[in-house]
Amino acid sequence: MSMDLKSSFLVLFMLTSMLICYADVFDDFNYPAAFNFGDSNSDTGDLVAGLGISMPAEDGRSFFQKPSGRFCDGRLIVDFLRDAEGMPFLPAYLDAVGAPSFHNGCNFAAAGSTIQPATAASLCPFSFGVQVNQFFRFRARVLDLQPESNKYGKYLPEVEYFSKGIYMFDIGQNDLAGAFYSKTFDQIIALIPSILAIFEAGTKRLYNAGARNFWIHNTGPLGCLAQNIAKFGTDPSKLDEIGCVIDHNEAAKSFNSQLHQLCQSLRGQLADVNITYVDIYSIKLDLIANYSQHGFEQPFMVCCGYGGPPLNYDSRVGCGGTAVINGTAVTSKACSDSSKYVNWDGIHYTEAANHFVASQILTGLYSDPPSPSTLLSRT
Repeated sequence: MSMDLKSSFLVLFMLTSMLICYADVFDDFNYPAAFNFGDSNSDTGDLVAGLGISMPAEDGRSFFQKPSGRFCDGRLIVDFLRDAEGMPFLPAYLDAVGAPSFHNGCNFAAAGSTIQPATAASLCPFSFGVQVNQFFRFRARVLDLQPESNKYGKYLPEVEYFSKGIYMFDIGQNDLAGAFYSKTFDQIIALIPSILAIFEAGTKRLYNAGARNFWIHNTGPLGCLAQNIAKFGTDPSKLDEIGCVIDHNEAAKSFNSQLHQLCQSLRGQLADVNITYVDIYSIKLDLIANYSQHGFEQPFMVCCGYGGPPLNYDSRVGCGGTAVINGTAVTSKACSDSSKYVNWDGIHYTEAANHFVASQILTGLYSDPPSPSTLLSRT
């Protein structure tokens, strides 16, 4: 057999093995219900419903064809993970119009939320502690209504779903990003343990109520977001070789390292707990650093923004908005093809980028334990 033919068989074998493993991960990602906590990275409509705000027409256009409560042109990472389960998208806890079904879970995530308690200056009042409180209210109402399951069964989760379901978390980004506006880098690093102490307390409350399966995302490379580059990256010495703000990414890495340690600690403290820590940071950094290899053309420039290259971002006018700048009314418009962009509006990722991140999550290569199949088992 020639070397070329041997090489071809080897490549075919490797690709086949990867596809089999990938299919197994999709098949194993199967829980009866999911309960999600987070910020805009996984908010499917909570903030919009809770505060009654309107969204620009551009949001949702790539999939929903209209605004869906998501700060994105289409689907989020959590939506793609639900697709992998063969489950419907998670309905937002506060969006009750249209009689949504919570049979397979509920989403408490709200854009702008933080792990730390909200203050009068916060963009979102629904901090992590509030979201956990909302879960307990949700759970109590479900238990109250269970005797009438014939009437409400298709809308409510089964009682056993609270112990058999998966509890998902993607939060902490706003605690760090917001701190840079008022604190030094050293002060932010010193704040991280107290932030994670609040997160630990919330997860333990859920555990004590019967939660056993935890799926925890770390935070992404904040310094690679156009909003932070525009504000904190005007001095080239503040940027790394990729073009991201160094301090923001270093803070994110410190947060993630301590979050990872916390996950390992909780496994030792809590009986019968399954905790998967997912390295979102590495996935997103790879996407941005090697964007062309992954089919993208713009790693930093915003699809829905204003100002033109290199960032097409201006904090004075958000996606789809209009503002008067230097005496002239300007409008922030969306690009023609968001699938070529990593960044949607300066802060959030496009649907195409979210799809890439979700596909990498589901390989199991960025998880601790290494493969989701060690956690995501059939019930």
